[in-house]
This record gives sequence, structure tokens and C-alpha cells, in this order.
Amino acid sequence: MRKLPPLAAVRVFEAAARHGNFTRAAEELGMTQAAVSYQIKLLEERLGTPLFRREKRGVLLTEAGAQAAPQVSRGFDAIEQAFARLRAEEDGVLVISTSNTFADAWLAWRLGSFQMAHPDMAVRVETNDALADLQSGAVDCAIRAGLGDWPGIASEVLLPIDFTPMASPDFLARHGLERPGDLLRLPRLSPDDDWWTTWLGEAGVPLPGVPVRGGVRLDSQAHDGRAAIAGQGVAILTPFFWRAELAEGRLVRPFGLAATRGYAYWFVVSEARRNVPKIKRFREWLRAEIGRDRPTPV
Repeated sequence: MRKLPPLAAVRVFEAAARHGNFTRAAEELGMTQAAVSYQIKLLEERLGTPLFRREKRGVLLTEAGAQAAPQVSRGFDAIEQAFARLRAEEDGVLVISTSNTFADAWLAWRLGSFQMAHPDMAVRVETNDALADLQSGAVDCAIRAGLGDWPGIASEVLLPIDFTPMASPDFLARHGLERPGDLLRLPRLSPDDDWWTTWLGEAGVPLPGVPVRGGVRLDSQAHDGRAAIAGQGVAILTPFFWRAELAEGRLVRPFGLAATRGYAYWFVVSEARRNVPKIKRFREWLRAEIGRDRPTPV
């Protein structure tokens, strides 16, 4: 077991010895001069020898203090360098957690611009629909879908989530789709998704007693959208993620109605780490990029 004096008092001693002045040491450490004097007295009592000689114009190191001061300063220099290396390593890698849909439909297409703006920072994206543990520090920040109410987590809304049916032009030409009720006779992708129930209800389509038509069930909106482009059925999708496909005519929105359940995509981070510089840089970039893609402010 190490027999160390109180480290708080040692820290005060190092600053006072370096400055040769209790007042300047107090200013550096954010303490009062009286608190500095108390810590020095505590250390001297523990060591059984005076470290400073009090004089009218200030303080001078005693022989014992002069012997100890350079070694203590080197020790603090070593500690500072050790933690500086850790900070540099920590600042050099940004770990982002997000859903498969958000990564595939939006983030992966744009993340390169953030990397180019910060070439010294490595970026790792973990795609998982489960909630990431932001408290442990293994993940720096996340983009989550939900209502934004997560205890101990700072959250900022990025993008409201709405949804509407979409299909390929060829699929619609083959099957025809004039009214929302026609969807019940067509192959719908992931037909047991709650979004379908919500959208059909808002469109005035009666559902009680209507069995869910069999169809392909996929595990993410990203896969549903690709299947719809391939003509496999009608998917219920968030228009923001499929702007390019809609503009290019690879997908069509048969109806103007877009429904919502009040959910949104949120930027989330542990309360304790929300002001970490690399996280702040990524949050600012993310909001700016989404703002460019979405003219209407969140």
C-alpha cells in the first residue's frame, strides 16, 4: 500500500512552490488564500517538517520543501501527460449508435463530409435497433427513434417521423391503386407493421374484421423501401428518407396523406458528456445537414 500524504494538499504544495506565492496558487486552483494556507499546514503536520518559511513579503521554500518541490512537479507533469494521451485517444474516435434505417437511408450517405471536415478523428457507426448504453462511455452518442423521454439522457429532436404508402411506378401500373381501400387487396410489405394500421385508419379505411393479407415481412424500413423499388409490393415509408427515389421516379406516393404517431428521431447523449468537444462538433454537423435536406425547421 502506498503511504501518500493527502493528494489535495500535495497539489496545493506543488502550485505554491511553483509560483512562490500562496495568492497566485489560490488563483490558479480556484481557492481562497486561507484554504491554501490550511492545506499547506495540513501537509506539514503530516510530514512533520515545515515546507515554507513565512516572511513579510511572501513565502520561501525551506530546505525540505526545495528538495521535494522538483520531484512533485515532475510527478504532476507525468500524470498530466498520461491523461493528455488518454484524452487525445478518446478525442480521436467518435462512436455513434443508430438504427439500421437511419444509417442506411441517410447517415451513411453523408457521414463522409463530417470525416473530411475532421480528418484527425476516426468515426465508427454501430447500427442496432436496440438502445445503446450511453452511460458507460463505450458509445459517445446515438440517434434514436422515440418520444424523447429517456432518464439521464440529453435529447434533441432532429426529425419528426411520418409515413405514407409508396410503391414503384411499374407495380402501380400493373395493379392499379385509386383509393386507400385498394391497399387491402394488394401485397403490402411488412403488413403487420403498426404504421399500416395508423395510416389506414387516418385514411378512413375500415379495418375491423379484415384479416392481414399475407406478405413479405422485413426487419427495417430500409429493406422495405428497396423491396418496393424492386416491385415486390407497397411499403409504408418516411418520405424524408426517400426524397431522391421519389424525385427520380423510382418510388411513387399514391396519396398525399402522411400519418404520424408523434415519434421523432432524436440526437441523444449522456447528460455528463453533452459538452464533450467531439460530440458537440458532430451534433452541430448533424443538425446542419438535416436542415439542408429538410427546408421546414424542426
